[in-house]
Amino acid sequence: MTTSSIGITGYGQTAYEKRTSRTLFAFLAEAGQKALASAGLSFGDVDGLAISSFELPPDNTVTTAEQFGLSLSWAYLGTAGSAGPVASVINAKHAIETGQATTVLCIAGDNYDVGGHFKLMDNFSRGLRNYGTPLGFGGANGLFGIIQRKHAETYGTRREDLGRISVDQRRSAQQNEHALLRGPMTIDDYMNARVIADPICLYDCVLPCAGAEAVIVTTLDRAPPGKGVRILSGFERHNHPPMEIAPLRGGWETFADKLYAKAGYGPQDMDFVQAYDDYPIMVAIQLEDLGFCRKGEVSAFLAANSFSWEGTLPLNTGGGQLSCGQAGIAGGLLSVTEAVRQLRGEAVGRQVAKARRGLVAGYGMVGYGHGLSASSIILEAVQ
Repeated sequence: MTTSSIGITGYGQTAYEKRTSRTLFAFLAEAGQKALASAGLSFGDVDGLAISSFELPPDNTVTTAEQFGLSLSWAYLGTAGSAGPVASVINAKHAIETGQATTVLCIAGDNYDVGGHFKLMDNFSRGLRNYGTPLGFGGANGLFGIIQRKHAETYGTRREDLGRISVDQRRSAQQNEHALLRGPMTIDDYMNARVIADPICLYDCVLPCAGAEAVIVTTLDRAPPGKGVRILSGFERHNHPPMEIAPLRGGWETFADKLYAKAGYGPQDMDFVQAYDDYPIMVAIQLEDLGFCRKGEVSAFLAANSFSWEGTLPLNTGGGQLSCGQAGIAGGLLSVTEAVRQLRGEAVGRQVAKARRGLVAGYGMVGYGHGLSASSIILEAVQ
Protein backbone atom coordinates (compact mmCIF):
# COMPACT_ATOMS: atom_id res chain seq x y z
CA MET A 1 0.00 0.00 0.00
CA THR A 2 1.37 3.42 -0.94
CA THR A 3 1.60 5.98 1.83
CA SER A 4 -0.09 8.58 -0.37
CA SER A 5 -3.28 6.48 -0.44
CA ILE A 6 -3.92 6.92 3.30
CA GLY A 7 -5.54 9.92 4.90
CA ILE A 8 -8.34 11.35 7.00
CA THR A 9 -11.85 10.75 5.71
CA GLY A 10 -13.99 12.12 8.52
CA TYR A 11 -13.91 14.26 11.67
CA GLY A 12 -16.14 14.97 14.65
CA GLN A 13 -16.33 17.30 17.63
CA THR A 14 -18.55 17.59 20.67
CA ALA A 15 -19.68 20.88 22.12
CA TYR A 16 -17.25 22.15 24.78
CA GLU A 17 -18.66 22.66 28.29
CA LYS A 18 -17.22 24.74 31.15
CA ARG A 19 -18.86 22.40 33.64
CA THR A 20 -20.48 19.11 32.79
CA SER A 21 -22.40 16.21 34.29
CA ARG A 22 -21.61 14.00 31.29
CA THR A 23 -19.25 11.05 31.53
CA LEU A 24 -15.97 10.89 29.65
CA PHE A 25 -17.25 7.91 27.64
CA ALA A 26 -20.26 9.98 26.55
CA PHE A 27 -17.95 12.64 25.11
CA LEU A 28 -15.66 10.09 23.44
CA ALA A 29 -18.57 8.16 21.93
CA GLU A 30 -20.26 11.30 20.57
CA ALA A 31 -17.08 12.55 18.91
CA GLY A 32 -16.48 9.10 17.43
CA GLN A 33 -20.03 8.82 16.09
CA LYS A 34 -19.77 12.23 14.44
CA ALA A 35 -16.43 11.39 12.84
CA LEU A 36 -17.78 8.13 11.47
CA ALA A 37 -20.89 9.84 10.11
CA SER A 38 -18.67 12.44 8.44
CA ALA A 39 -16.76 9.58 6.76
CA GLY A 40 -19.89 7.67 5.79
CA LEU A 41 -18.90 4.76 8.06
CA SER A 42 -20.16 3.09 11.25
CA PHE A 43 -18.58 1.62 14.39
CA GLY A 44 -18.76 -1.79 12.68
CA ASP A 45 -16.17 -0.61 10.15
CA VAL A 46 -13.58 0.23 12.83
CA ASP A 47 -10.77 -2.25 13.54
CA GLY A 48 -8.25 0.19 15.01
CA LEU A 49 -8.73 2.57 17.95
CA ALA A 50 -6.39 5.28 19.25
CA ILE A 51 -7.31 7.19 22.40
CA SER A 52 -5.63 10.11 24.14
CA SER A 53 -7.08 11.23 27.49
CA PHE A 54 -5.76 12.34 30.87
CA GLU A 55 -8.95 11.28 32.65
CA LEU A 56 -9.33 7.83 31.07
CA PRO A 57 -7.33 5.72 33.62
CA PRO A 58 -7.91 3.22 35.06
CA ASP A 59 -9.57 2.50 31.71
CA ASN A 60 -7.57 2.30 28.48
CA THR A 61 -8.04 1.78 24.76
CA VAL A 62 -9.03 -1.88 25.08
CA THR A 63 -11.60 -1.29 27.82
CA THR A 64 -12.97 1.59 25.75
CA ALA A 65 -13.34 -0.81 22.82
CA GLU A 66 -15.41 -2.97 25.16
CA GLN A 67 -17.64 0.04 25.96
CA PHE A 68 -18.01 0.80 22.23
CA GLY A 69 -18.62 -2.84 21.24
CA LEU A 70 -15.57 -2.97 18.98
CA SER A 71 -13.36 -5.91 17.99
CA LEU A 72 -9.89 -4.50 17.34
CA SER A 73 -6.77 -5.65 15.52
CA TRP A 74 -4.82 -2.56 16.63
CA ALA A 75 -5.04 -0.45 19.80
CA TYR A 76 -3.05 2.67 20.72
CA LEU A 77 -3.02 4.70 23.94
CA GLY A 78 -1.55 8.20 23.80
CA THR A 79 1.29 8.82 26.27
CA ALA A 80 2.62 12.15 25.00
CA GLY A 81 0.15 14.61 26.46
CA SER A 82 -1.32 16.90 23.82
CA ALA A 83 1.34 15.90 21.31
CA GLY A 84 -0.27 12.46 21.54
CA PRO A 85 -3.33 13.03 19.33
CA VAL A 86 -1.21 14.15 16.36
CA ALA A 87 1.13 11.23 17.08
CA SER A 88 -1.90 8.91 17.10
CA VAL A 89 -2.72 9.97 13.54
CA ILE A 90 0.88 9.28 12.49
CA ASN A 91 0.82 5.85 14.13
CA ALA A 92 -2.63 5.03 12.74
CA LYS A 93 -1.26 5.66 9.27
CA HIS A 94 1.68 3.32 9.98
CA ALA A 95 -0.73 0.66 11.27
CA ILE A 96 -2.70 0.76 8.01
CA GLU A 97 0.49 0.71 5.93
CA THR A 98 1.65 -2.46 7.68
CA GLY A 99 -1.70 -4.21 7.52
CA GLN A 100 -2.47 -4.12 11.23
CA ALA A 101 -5.71 -2.20 10.67
CA THR A 102 -7.87 -0.87 7.87
CA THR A 103 -9.93 1.82 9.61
CA VAL A 104 -8.69 3.66 12.69
CA LEU A 105 -10.79 5.91 14.91
CA CYS A 106 -8.56 8.44 16.68
CA ILE A 107 -10.24 10.14 19.65
CA ALA A 108 -9.02 12.64 22.23
CA GLY A 109 -11.04 14.06 25.10
CA ASP A 110 -11.36 14.90 28.78
CA ASN A 111 -14.15 16.03 31.10
CA TYR A 112 -12.72 18.29 33.77
CA ASP A 113 -13.03 21.95 34.74
CA VAL A 114 -10.60 24.55 36.11
CA GLY A 115 -10.30 22.83 39.50
CA GLY A 116 -9.79 19.45 37.87
CA HIS A 117 -7.05 20.89 35.69
CA PHE A 118 -5.12 22.21 38.70
CA LYS A 119 -5.45 18.84 40.47
CA LEU A 120 -4.18 17.08 37.35
CA MET A 121 -1.13 19.33 37.06
CA ASP A 122 -0.19 18.83 40.71
CA ASN A 123 -0.02 15.07 40.09
CA PHE A 124 1.04 15.07 36.43
CA SER A 125 4.23 13.10 36.97
CA ARG A 126 6.41 11.95 39.86
CA GLY A 127 8.81 14.82 39.16
CA LEU A 128 6.06 17.40 39.60
CA ARG A 129 4.27 15.59 42.43
CA ASN A 130 7.42 15.03 44.49
CA TYR A 131 9.40 18.18 43.69
CA GLY A 132 7.41 20.78 41.74
CA THR A 133 4.13 20.90 43.63
CA PRO A 134 5.58 20.89 47.20
CA LEU A 135 7.81 23.83 46.24
CA GLY A 136 4.97 25.85 44.70
CA PHE A 137 6.04 25.69 41.05
CA GLY A 138 2.92 27.58 39.98
CA GLY A 139 1.48 24.99 37.62
CA ALA A 140 1.68 25.41 33.87
CA ASN A 141 1.25 29.19 34.17
CA GLY A 142 4.35 29.44 36.36
CA LEU A 143 6.47 27.29 34.05
CA PHE A 144 5.49 29.05 30.83
CA GLY A 145 5.90 32.42 32.50
CA ILE A 146 9.56 31.49 32.95
CA ILE A 147 9.82 30.45 29.29
CA GLN A 148 8.20 33.66 28.06
CA ARG A 149 10.45 35.85 30.22
CA LYS A 150 13.53 33.91 29.11
CA HIS A 151 12.55 34.30 25.45
CA ALA A 152 12.04 38.04 25.93
CA GLU A 153 15.35 38.51 27.72
CA THR A 154 17.24 36.37 25.20
CA TYR A 155 15.71 37.65 21.97
CA GLY A 156 13.82 40.84 22.83
CA THR A 157 10.42 39.25 22.20
CA ARG A 158 7.66 41.80 22.89
CA ARG A 159 4.37 41.09 24.64
CA GLU A 160 2.46 43.22 22.17
CA ASP A 161 3.66 40.99 19.34
CA LEU A 162 2.70 37.79 21.15
CA GLY A 163 -0.66 39.44 21.77
CA ARG A 164 -1.38 39.41 18.05
CA ILE A 165 -1.80 35.64 18.31
CA SER A 166 -4.52 35.88 20.98
CA VAL A 167 -6.27 38.84 19.33
CA ASP A 168 -6.35 37.41 15.80
CA GLN A 169 -7.41 33.96 17.00
CA ARG A 170 -10.27 35.58 18.90
CA ARG A 171 -11.33 37.25 15.65
CA SER A 172 -11.54 33.81 14.05
CA ALA A 173 -13.36 32.41 17.09
CA GLN A 174 -16.11 34.97 16.60
CA GLN A 175 -16.98 33.00 13.45
CA ASN A 176 -17.00 29.68 15.35
CA GLU A 177 -20.19 28.90 17.22
CA HIS A 178 -18.40 26.15 19.19
CA ALA A 179 -15.83 28.52 20.75
CA LEU A 180 -16.49 29.21 24.44
CA LEU A 181 -14.82 32.64 24.32
CA ARG A 182 -16.17 34.77 21.47
CA GLY A 183 -16.24 38.30 22.86
CA PRO A 184 -14.22 40.98 21.06
CA MET A 185 -10.60 41.44 22.06
CA THR A 186 -8.22 44.27 21.16
CA ILE A 187 -4.50 44.49 21.66
CA ASP A 188 -5.18 46.97 24.46
CA ASP A 189 -7.41 44.38 26.15
CA TYR A 190 -4.58 41.89 25.89
CA MET A 191 -1.90 44.26 27.19
CA ASN A 192 -4.00 45.48 30.13
CA ALA A 193 -5.28 42.08 31.29
CA ARG A 194 -4.55 41.04 34.87
CA VAL A 195 -1.33 39.24 35.62
CA ILE A 196 -1.53 35.50 36.25
CA ALA A 197 2.16 34.50 36.49
CA ASP A 198 4.29 37.42 35.35
CA PRO A 199 4.64 37.94 32.40
CA ILE A 200 1.76 35.55 31.65
CA CYS A 201 -1.54 37.45 31.80
CA LEU A 202 -5.19 36.44 31.48
CA TYR A 203 -5.39 36.30 27.67
CA ASP A 204 -2.25 34.19 27.45
CA CYS A 205 -4.14 31.38 29.21
CA VAL A 206 -6.62 28.76 28.08
CA LEU A 207 -9.95 27.94 29.76
CA PRO A 208 -10.04 24.30 30.96
CA CYS A 209 -13.27 22.60 29.94
CA ALA A 210 -14.82 19.29 28.86
CA GLY A 211 -15.14 17.91 25.34
CA ALA A 212 -13.77 15.54 22.71
CA GLU A 213 -12.48 15.47 19.12
CA ALA A 214 -12.14 12.58 16.66
CA VAL A 215 -10.91 11.74 13.16
CA ILE A 216 -11.03 8.66 10.92
CA VAL A 217 -7.81 7.42 9.30
CA THR A 218 -8.22 4.94 6.44
CA THR A 219 -7.57 4.59 2.71
CA LEU A 220 -8.63 7.60 0.67
CA ASP A 221 -10.62 5.53 -1.83
CA ARG A 222 -13.23 5.22 0.94
CA ALA A 223 -13.59 9.00 1.41
CA PRO A 224 -16.80 10.75 0.41
CA PRO A 225 -16.29 12.44 -2.98
CA GLY A 226 -14.10 15.54 -2.68
CA LYS A 227 -13.71 15.14 1.10
CA GLY A 228 -10.50 13.13 1.51
CA VAL A 229 -7.48 14.67 3.23
CA ARG A 230 -4.08 13.12 2.49
CA ILE A 231 -1.45 12.75 5.22
CA LEU A 232 1.70 13.86 3.40
CA SER A 233 4.15 13.45 6.27
CA GLY A 234 4.36 13.28 10.03
CA PHE A 235 6.95 12.95 12.80
CA GLU A 236 7.21 13.04 16.59
CA ARG A 237 10.02 13.67 19.09
CA HIS A 238 10.17 13.27 22.86
CA ASN A 239 12.37 14.75 25.59
CA HIS A 240 14.17 17.27 23.39
CA PRO A 241 16.31 19.00 24.41
CA PRO A 242 17.11 16.56 27.24
CA MET A 243 17.88 17.84 30.74
CA GLU A 244 17.29 21.51 29.85
CA ILE A 245 15.05 23.61 32.10
CA ALA A 246 12.73 26.10 30.37
CA PRO A 247 14.09 25.51 26.84
CA LEU A 248 13.35 27.97 24.05
CA ARG A 249 13.14 25.20 21.45
CA GLY A 250 11.34 21.91 21.10
CA GLY A 251 11.36 18.63 19.24
CA TRP A 252 10.02 20.24 16.05
CA GLU A 253 13.52 21.51 15.21
CA THR A 254 14.79 17.91 14.99
CA PHE A 255 12.38 16.84 12.26
CA ALA A 256 11.27 20.02 10.46
CA ASP A 257 13.57 19.48 7.46
CA LYS A 258 12.47 15.88 6.86
CA LEU A 259 8.83 16.79 7.55
CA TYR A 260 8.90 19.20 4.62
CA ALA A 261 11.14 17.04 2.43
CA LYS A 262 8.83 14.04 2.71
CA ALA A 263 5.78 16.21 2.02
CA GLY A 264 7.45 17.87 -0.96
CA TYR A 265 6.55 21.34 0.30
CA GLY A 266 8.05 24.01 2.55
CA PRO A 267 6.70 26.49 5.09
CA GLN A 268 5.95 28.96 2.31
CA ASP A 269 3.55 26.42 0.74
CA MET A 270 1.30 26.10 3.79
CA ASP A 271 -2.10 27.77 3.41
CA PHE A 272 -2.60 27.71 7.18
CA VAL A 273 -1.00 26.54 10.42
CA GLN A 274 -2.82 24.83 13.28
CA ALA A 275 -0.33 25.08 16.16
CA TYR A 276 -0.69 23.92 19.75
CA ASP A 277 -1.63 27.10 21.60
CA ASP A 278 -1.62 26.47 25.32
CA TYR A 279 0.21 29.84 25.47
CA PRO A 280 1.12 32.33 22.71
CA ILE A 281 4.82 31.94 23.56
CA MET A 282 4.65 28.26 22.60
CA VAL A 283 2.97 29.12 19.31
CA ALA A 284 5.87 31.52 18.69
CA ILE A 285 8.44 28.81 19.43
CA GLN A 286 6.65 26.41 17.06
CA LEU A 287 6.72 29.01 14.29
CA GLU A 288 10.48 29.36 14.83
CA ASP A 289 11.29 25.66 15.06
CA LEU A 290 9.11 24.79 12.07
CA GLY A 291 10.87 27.29 9.83
CA PHE A 292 8.39 30.13 9.44
CA CYS A 293 11.02 32.50 10.79
CA ARG A 294 14.53 32.21 12.20
CA LYS A 295 15.10 31.48 15.88
CA GLY A 296 14.86 34.69 17.87
CA GLU A 297 13.12 36.63 15.09
CA VAL A 298 9.54 35.65 15.85
CA SER A 299 8.62 39.01 17.39
CA ALA A 300 9.31 40.81 14.11
CA PHE A 301 7.53 38.01 12.21
CA LEU A 302 4.43 38.39 14.37
CA ALA A 303 4.47 42.18 13.96
CA ALA A 304 4.70 41.86 10.16
CA ASN A 305 1.83 39.39 9.70
CA SER A 306 -1.82 38.84 10.56
CA PHE A 307 -3.27 35.56 11.75
CA SER A 308 -7.06 35.43 11.44
CA TRP A 309 -8.62 33.09 8.89
CA GLU A 310 -8.17 35.79 6.24
CA GLY A 311 -4.72 36.95 7.41
CA THR A 312 -1.33 36.62 5.77
CA LEU A 313 -0.75 33.40 7.76
CA PRO A 314 -4.05 31.91 8.94
CA LEU A 315 -3.33 30.45 12.39
CA ASN A 316 -5.62 28.27 14.51
CA THR A 317 -8.50 29.29 12.33
CA GLY A 318 -11.26 28.13 14.68
CA GLY A 319 -9.88 30.27 17.49
CA GLY A 320 -7.58 27.62 18.94
CA GLN A 321 -7.60 26.63 22.57
CA LEU A 322 -7.10 30.26 23.60
CA SER A 323 -10.67 30.98 22.50
CA CYS A 324 -12.39 27.59 22.11
CA GLY A 325 -11.21 26.26 25.47
CA GLN A 326 -8.85 23.44 26.38
CA ALA A 327 -10.69 20.16 26.81
CA GLY A 328 -7.63 18.42 28.20
CA ILE A 329 -5.86 16.28 25.61
CA ALA A 330 -8.62 17.09 23.12
CA GLY A 331 -6.70 20.33 22.57
CA GLY A 332 -4.11 18.28 20.71
CA LEU A 333 -6.71 16.98 18.23
CA LEU A 334 -8.68 20.24 17.94
CA SER A 335 -5.99 21.43 15.54
CA VAL A 336 -6.41 18.32 13.37
CA THR A 337 -10.20 18.53 13.12
CA GLU A 338 -9.97 22.23 12.24
CA ALA A 339 -7.36 21.47 9.56
CA VAL A 340 -9.59 18.78 8.04
CA ARG A 341 -12.58 21.13 8.17
CA GLN A 342 -10.60 23.77 6.27
CA LEU A 343 -9.32 21.32 3.65
CA ARG A 344 -12.83 19.99 3.04
CA GLY A 345 -14.08 23.56 2.56
CA GLU A 346 -16.49 23.26 5.50
CA ALA A 347 -15.28 26.05 7.80
CA VAL A 348 -18.36 28.21 7.35
CA GLY A 349 -17.70 31.87 8.17
CA ARG A 350 -13.94 31.38 8.57
CA GLN A 351 -12.95 29.43 5.48
CA VAL A 352 -9.40 30.09 4.30
CA ALA A 353 -9.58 30.98 0.61
CA LYS A 354 -8.32 28.18 -1.66
CA ALA A 355 -6.99 26.14 1.25
CA ARG A 356 -5.07 23.24 -0.29
CA ARG A 357 -2.59 22.17 2.41
CA GLY A 358 -1.66 22.99 5.98
CA LEU A 359 0.58 22.12 8.89
CA VAL A 360 -0.60 20.82 12.27
CA ALA A 361 1.65 20.78 15.35
CA GLY A 362 1.18 19.13 18.73
CA TYR A 363 2.93 19.72 22.05
CA GLY A 364 2.58 18.42 25.56
CA MET A 365 3.44 16.24 28.54
CA VAL A 366 4.86 18.84 30.90
CA GLY A 367 7.76 17.35 32.82
CA TYR A 368 10.09 18.90 35.37
CA GLY A 369 10.72 22.33 33.87
CA HIS A 370 9.86 21.65 30.26
CA GLY A 371 7.37 20.14 27.84
CA LEU A 372 8.54 16.72 26.71
CA SER A 373 6.73 15.94 23.46
CA ALA A 374 6.38 17.50 20.00
CA SER A 375 4.62 16.24 16.88
CA SER A 376 3.61 17.54 13.46
CA ILE A 377 1.80 16.45 10.32
CA ILE A 378 1.30 18.07 6.92
CA LEU A 379 -2.11 17.53 5.34
CA GLU A 380 -3.36 18.13 1.80
CA ALA A 381 -6.82 18.17 0.27
CA VAL A 382 -7.44 15.42 -2.27
CA GLN A 383 -8.43 17.06 -5.53
